[in-house]
Amino acid sequence: MPTHCALLVIDVQVAMFDESDPVYRGDLLLQRIQHVISKARQKGHSVIYIQHSEGAGSPLERGTAGWTIHPSIAPITGDLIIEKQTPDSFHETDLNMKLQEKGVKDLILTGMQTEICVDTTCRRASSLGYAVTLVRDAHSTWNSNILQAEQIIEHHNMVLSMFANVVDTENVMNG
Repeated sequence: MPTHCALLVIDVQVAMFDESDPVYRGDLLLQRIQHVISKARQKGHSVIYIQHSEGAGSPLERGTAGWTIHPSIAPITGDLIIEKQTPDSFHETDLNMKLQEKGVKDLILTGMQTEICVDTTCRRASSLGYAVTLVRDAHSTWNSNILQAEQIIEHHNMVLSMFANVVDTENVMNG
C-alpha cells in the first residue's frame, strides 16, 4: 500500500568508508541507517538512494567500486536510485518528479555528508514544500580544520531544525 512518505539515503557509498580517513562513527551510522530502512519498508514507505557521481579519477567516479552504494544498506528491487553531481539531491535530477509521481509529501533524511549534501538536500526539500524529518543520529561527516565531526553534526541538527523535524533513529516513524 503506497504511502505519502519516502526515505532518502544520501551518498552512503563505499568510498565514504575508506579506512585511511574514516567517517565519524561509520559502523554505527550504517547500523542506524539499516534500522531506518527496515522501519520504512515495514511501513510501506519508498526507499530512495541518492548516489553522488564525480569525474574520472575521483573516489566517487561513476561505475567504480567506491561509487557503489554501501553493501550493508544496498537497494532491493523496487527501490529508486537517483544519481546526482551536486550537493543538492534535487538539482538537475528527476527526484522531485519521482516524488510527485508517488504522491510523496513527507521526506525522511539520512546519509552523508552532514554539512554538504544532507544540509543542502534538507533545505531544498523544505523549500519545495516537503515536510522533512532529519534523523539526528543517522547522518555523518568528517572532522574539519576547525570543528570535530561530532560538533558539525550537532550544529547542523540545531540549524536544520528550522527546516525539518529532527528526531533520533529510535523515534523516527513512530505512530
